[in-house]
Amino acid sequence: MTSSRRGGVCLWVLKTFKKVVQRFPMVVELVERSLPRPSDAAYVEARLLEALGEARLALEYLERGLTRNAACKAFQAWKALLAAFFRLELERLKALAKTEEERRWLESKAMPRVPTTRMKELARLLRDVGHEGITFVTALALDLHEYQYHGPDPDMALSKYTTRESAAADVVELLQELIKRVEALRGRIKWSEELEKALEEVKKALTR
Repeated sequence: MTSSRRGGVCLWVLKTFKKVVQRFPMVVELVERSLPRPSDAAYVEARLLEALGEARLALEYLERGLTRNAACKAFQAWKALLAAFFRLELERLKALAKTEEERRWLESKAMPRVPTTRMKELARLLRDVGHEGITFVTALALDLHEYQYHGPDPDMALSKYTTRESAAADVVELLQELIKRVEALRGRIKWSEELEKALEEVKKALTR
């Protein structure tokens, strides 16, 4: 791609992003706001709001035909959800750790950062404390993460998706699963009006 064409594409993406900001200021604010400390009681809610904000942006990009951007946001949404789960289950996860070093890593790195290179391993830990099926959904999120960099690949060498339509379908499936898992937390956390509003916004967008 020539530098002039790259510049044109970047300008178009920037204009699209500005339109999204103007249309969904609340959603963008959820994604961009500073997170509380992981030790703060509000951390789980903040991560869930981040997940829902990213999910809503993913659907907006999908509506505009930007599947790679949508894949990126869907992946970030799932990653934020995993961080919320890790905070909720931290003591149980630490109990599974074999060494003090592993326990420190879970608390200082795994929970706040959810390293992409270790997401499958972290998903297995969550599965072991009762989050059934989470390993398969995390694998799907990682496929979309790969797609965001390489786009559709007919040879499936750099991406698991041969078409944009296939990737778009998995974005929707991932977000549907995210919604189910967020809703399942109603009885476990303090459920705020802001959280309910963000959840309903994503559910509404998914049914269009």
